[in-house]
Amino acid sequence: MNEGLHSVFAGLGAAVPDKVLTNADLEKMVDTSDEWITKRTGIKERRVVSDGESTVTLAAQAARNALADAGLDAGDLDMIICATVTPEMIFPSVACFVQSDLGVPDVPAFDLSAACSGFVYGVSIADQFIRTGMYRRILVIGAETLTRFTDYTDRGSCVIFGDGAGAAILEPTDDPDRGVQYSVLHANGDGWDLIHIPAGGSRRPTTEQTVSERGHFIKMKGRDVYRFAVEKMRWLLADCMRQCRLSVDDVDLVVPHQVNSRIIRSAAEKNNFPMDKVYVNIDHFGNTSSASIPLALVEARDRGLVGPGSTLMLVAFGAGLTWAGAVVRL
Repeated sequence: MNEGLHSVFAGLGAAVPDKVLTNADLEKMVDTSDEWITKRTGIKERRVVSDGESTVTLAAQAARNALADAGLDAGDLDMIICATVTPEMIFPSVACFVQSDLGVPDVPAFDLSAACSGFVYGVSIADQFIRTGMYRRILVIGAETLTRFTDYTDRGSCVIFGDGAGAAILEPTDDPDRGVQYSVLHANGDGWDLIHIPAGGSRRPTTEQTVSERGHFIKMKGRDVYRFAVEKMRWLLADCMRQCRLSVDDVDLVVPHQVNSRIIRSAAEKNNFPMDKVYVNIDHFGNTSSASIPLALVEARDRGLVGPGSTLMLVAFGAGLTWAGAVVRL
């Protein structure tokens, strides 16, 4: 163990498909309206993969962008972690495909499945490897193509999801005022049925029946998910502030999983965070699960809202059920 060593974000990158699916487009596909979607979710449009695009193509592009941002070559990497619930195939992992795309054989690469909490899980895992001194530069990716698993006959869920990827390069620092200051990970498998894809795994392998029953699409209990997300976002904000002895004034920006604008606002208000300190971009990306926090980080940085010295709180919650938070100083 290297005493005092922890990880800092050396580079960030993002990638989204060019194709945009607007609320007006959805009005032609399912019984819904722009007013209904906007009022309940805050979403106006989302990005959707086209033929030839996949979780790997988005993940690899986000990785290349993060490497360029860090001024590094792929050969500088010691590990690749990809958070996703929409893999290229059941196996091998998205991370292995990305490793091949980047041309860095022998670098350890693996996926993790923590749904919308995945990127924060990945950052925490990478931070532990760096703190021990086992690895120095780790690529953490959150990448999803949720629209491949979206049921466009289900008006309650099809309006929510979008596609995208975000990535971060973590490397060591001994500066106590920079990097990952704190992380917390939780899960409760008792709530697995709140949001899940019922078929295609070992419990219900693919059959004509599972296909005809549309069992390979996302199923969600919207009201239960809403209550869970509000509760856990409130808890995560309070926990991160308490553990790091932060006040609202100490935090430059909260970057939450982009689940629903009403959920984000409710939790922020409960912890006395003004909305100008909470980054929201769900209006033009939708819910991109593990990609949502890194996508928001890149956008906030590019808009000049955060930079060197900024204190960030990352909070996420999703299927599993999982929830996770981190305090990061850029």
